[in-house]
Amino acid sequence: MSPPLPTRPDYLAFGRPDFSDAEIDAVARVLRSGWIGMGQETVAFEQELAKAVGAPYVVTVDTCTSAIFLSLVAEGVAAGDEVITPSLTWCATANASIYLGAKPVFCDVDPATFCVTPESIARRITDRTKAVVIVHYAGYAIDVKALRAALPARVKIIEDAAHAFGSRYADGTPVGSSGNLTCFSFYANKNLSTGEGGAVALFDEEKAARIATLRQNAQAADAWKRFTHANTVLLPGIRELGYKMNYTDLQACIGRKQLARQPEFAVRRRAIAERYARALAGMPQAERVQAGATDARHARHLFVVAWDPQKLGRSRNDFLLELRGRNVGASVHYLPLHLMPYYRDIDPAKLEVTEHLAPRIMTLPIGAAMTEADADYVVTHLRDLLAIQEKAHEV
Repeated sequence: MSPPLPTRPDYLAFGRPDFSDAEIDAVARVLRSGWIGMGQETVAFEQELAKAVGAPYVVTVDTCTSAIFLSLVAEGVAAGDEVITPSLTWCATANASIYLGAKPVFCDVDPATFCVTPESIARRITDRTKAVVIVHYAGYAIDVKALRAALPARVKIIEDAAHAFGSRYADGTPVGSSGNLTCFSFYANKNLSTGEGGAVALFDEEKAARIATLRQNAQAADAWKRFTHANTVLLPGIRELGYKMNYTDLQACIGRKQLARQPEFAVRRRAIAERYARALAGMPQAERVQAGATDARHARHLFVVAWDPQKLGRSRNDFLLELRGRNVGASVHYLPLHLMPYYRDIDPAKLEVTEHLAPRIMTLPIGAAMTEADADYVVTHLRDLLAIQEKAHEV
């Protein structure tokens, strides 16, 4: 019997960010400036983001959840409306509608891309449908032009691009440039990380101005202007309910450096994805890898594989725990919302593809801080665990 494979001493997390001296120095610079709230650094970051995603306006906020929520507000979603969204997503995609008293309506996904399709959304449209929140799952960019053509003009499209910073549509343009309100995340594990944060990219100047106001308790001017510009001392009164959802310069200075490093990160992520894809092609237990996972247009925030439980010889959960026992930070994205007790009471949908994928999908570690050697470690232990299982069945 061959000796067990050596296990690395540290845990290989699925999405550890890469912060260099450039980000650290930027934080020190802003700390020394004495202004860490929302100010000129945030303005510069928004301008640089707008250029990167191909939109005339970008408004930064405290989270992507807030970005989706404020986008729904800007598009007029209110109590009693329905908002269609995939079930295969993080809970915030649906929660943002619930906060407004609207009802999330869950739709199915494509078995190859794990993303919504025009057909899956069309099946769930009713007279009460106000908007759809699509998810560019794992970094795969949905064809939003085809979706727009398939939906009634009255139905607004909001893009949840939390996974898709750096993704490109089929025509090569960046996610964020469609004209739809597009929401990004800068959470700790994202392709561009500032620890926390989000943004809305859009083309409508009035909506951009409203979101920028709503994020700061509906104040007409941000704190930087109120405290540093003499002509903004006296402001008009608040005209509507606002929220505390603003971004900060302390985050923005990190984001500006992370934005400049995106080409470097993209090369690294693609190299890791290609290693995984080559290895999985030789594993019959792997039912499928998400379509486009190694394509240049995919942002590769996640690398998702669906396992065949019968060929695997155990459940996906057991296999995941075996990997974690070897310090491989495999994860699941996601447990479908419509199967959870809270959301099941809101929309008891029957979603065939999503329910097929639910016990099969697994996210392998991928991130800007990983090396190709890290990816090889994952592959080696995948093969070893599968070989052990095969030998056990032979006995």
